[in-house]
Amino acid sequence: MEVLNRNRQAKIFYGWWIVGACFFIAFYVSSVIFFGFTVFFEPLVQEFGWSYTQVSFASSLRGLEMGILSPVVGFLVDRFGSRKLLLAGTITVGIGFILMSTTQSLFMFYASMVLIAFGGGGCTSVVTMTAIAQWFRRNIGKALGIMSAGFGASGLMLPLMVWLVDAFGWRTAMVTLGLGMWLFGIPLAFVVRDSPDRYGLLPDGDVSADSSVLPNAQGGPVLKLWDVLTEKNLLRLNLSELLRFMVLAAVIIHIMPFLSSIGMPRSSAGFIAAAIPLISIGGRFIFGWLGDMYDKRYVTSVAFCSMAFGTLALAFIHMNLGLFLFLLFFPAGFGGVAVLRGTIIREYYDAHTFGRRMGVQMGFGAVGGIIGPTLAGWVFDVFGTYQCLWISFSGLLIIAIALVLNMRPHARPASHD
Repeated sequence: MEVLNRNRQAKIFYGWWIVGACFFIAFYVSSVIFFGFTVFFEPLVQEFGWSYTQVSFASSLRGLEMGILSPVVGFLVDRFGSRKLLLAGTITVGIGFILMSTTQSLFMFYASMVLIAFGGGGCTSVVTMTAIAQWFRRNIGKALGIMSAGFGASGLMLPLMVWLVDAFGWRTAMVTLGLGMWLFGIPLAFVVRDSPDRYGLLPDGDVSADSSVLPNAQGGPVLKLWDVLTEKNLLRLNLSELLRFMVLAAVIIHIMPFLSSIGMPRSSAGFIAAAIPLISIGGRFIFGWLGDMYDKRYVTSVAFCSMAFGTLALAFIHMNLGLFLFLLFFPAGFGGVAVLRGTIIREYYDAHTFGRRMGVQMGFGAVGGIIGPTLAGWVFDVFGTYQCLWISFSGLLIIAIALVLNMRPHARPASHD
């Protein structure tokens, strides 16, 4: 409370400190749970003799649990606030990684991934985006762009993770990552505060109680899960997220095995895998900024188009131009949509129901996360190549563009700087 009292006289709005804390939480969580899983893929296959499909299913199983949890987490974060869920999530993820380091069977591997999924549900973007959506409205695109850049910056961790696995083995690497989750995640969670109105502050650091910027300006009846699932605009956005995450999860999980299959050395493939989230930072900032200025539906469609073109280029990555085009368009596109999906929800709906709507959307995304990596693993096991898969996935992203463009325009005028 003392920090919040000092913030009333401070030049820096406290919401930006929350953005910073969520940036670093996103950085570490996405490093170890999402982008970094590809580092463990081949060592697990080599040690246990599991198929690509079996290892891919572990990621999909994580997606399944997070898909079940995300809508629940969304309602919980609206009810109890972000800080409590972040604390519980970081502690559970740490336990999950330490348990996974003792894996001796496929069942134990899957069980550890489920535990990580439960923890991940408490400290991923449903919770961090909800915290920020409470503190910002006019600058929501910029704030979410900065926060989500943490997901992109997580690429910096991949070469370190590759080195940890190669130098000390995948088991020691997992213990180290689990302890790191506690070391960084717990203190950062204490920085996060819930709705600014509890501390006598307004979103964006405004000083006048303009009803257009109050966090609960819309009010209305208690929102039920069925209402969230059947709202037409949100349903279109959610289906586009399902397609986005289906493609994204397949690319992220399989990028190193794919590059190895076309003859690229593991060290080089690791740097390409690291470059994907790093390059996405530019897309998160640029598209987030554009989303504050222009119709978010059109900006989101452009981001999807970039992602689709990059996915198509992946099919021709054996050519130097193909690799360049993939890294230019795919990361920027998926990074941009990652930011804009939250800004659209914040613009169209009440901030105090942001968590449950974002949670349902992530549930849709998790369904795609189940299908994408498992399908990619099956395609490679059967056909010995990924090329036709990448071409088909680029077509799915065109469908996502059509869904976003068919959303009705936002009826309530948004406030401006």
